Amino acid sequence: MSTPHISAGSGAFAEAVMLPGDPRRAEYIASRFLDDAIQVTEIRNMSGFTGTYEGMPISVMGTGIGIPSLSVYVTELIREYGCKRLVRVGSCGGIAENVGIRDVVLAVGACTDSALNRARYNGWDFAATADLGLLRAAADAAEASGVSVRAGNVHTSDAFYNPTSDSIAIWDQMGVLAVEMEAAGLYAIAHEEQARALAILTVSDHVRTHEAISPEDRESTLNEMVVIALNALRLDASQR
Repeated sequence: MSTPHISAGSGAFAEAVMLPGDPRRAEYIASRFLDDAIQVTEIRNMSGFTGTYEGMPISVMGTGIGIPSLSVYVTELIREYGCKRLVRVGSCGGIAENVGIRDVVLAVGACTDSALNRARYNGWDFAATADLGLLRAAADAAEASGVSVRAGNVHTSDAFYNPTSDSIAIWDQMGVLAVEMEAAGLYAIAHEEQARALAILTVSDHVRTHEAISPEDRESTLNEMVVIALNALRLDASQR
């Protein structure tokens, strides 16, 4: 059973799936953290893998950049492959002064300038929020790993190069911790399709200070986020 965008057979994906934007990061996660991982799709070079983590079946699938691209893959994963727990693992740009480079952010909610959630919600504003169980499990997993995390709102932007000059100041004034490009879409689709979702993000650069981590540091820093996500999914499964 394949879809227009995923070339995988029926049962190829686990019900728990991690969603990096970069398909090469999906391959890295599968090879570094999963046991017995196999590639299950590669249409349009968007790689997906399934393996196990401490005995728990889990998949990892690239989504591309932005809500439109993520929406295609997440919708097909939920509707056609039965994925029920979806955790985005990606990078973000820090906004708040007390959010630093390499910090891990748990996105409790996702504000957005995208019109896609309004289109889904009859033109009204939809509160795009994380699943409480996954959020709690991620906080517990981070504490157990000795990793300090920040929890709060992020902003999901349609534009990487934002043309609005005062946008950062407005987001900061409203207490938004960081900016990224997918979480609000993920949360809306999960609510609509009766699935559960969470975005866990690593601050790779800061939009105010212009600090950024090097490519070498990025790999080891992102590893902390991946381990939190994996252990959160494991903890969540054990509590149900």
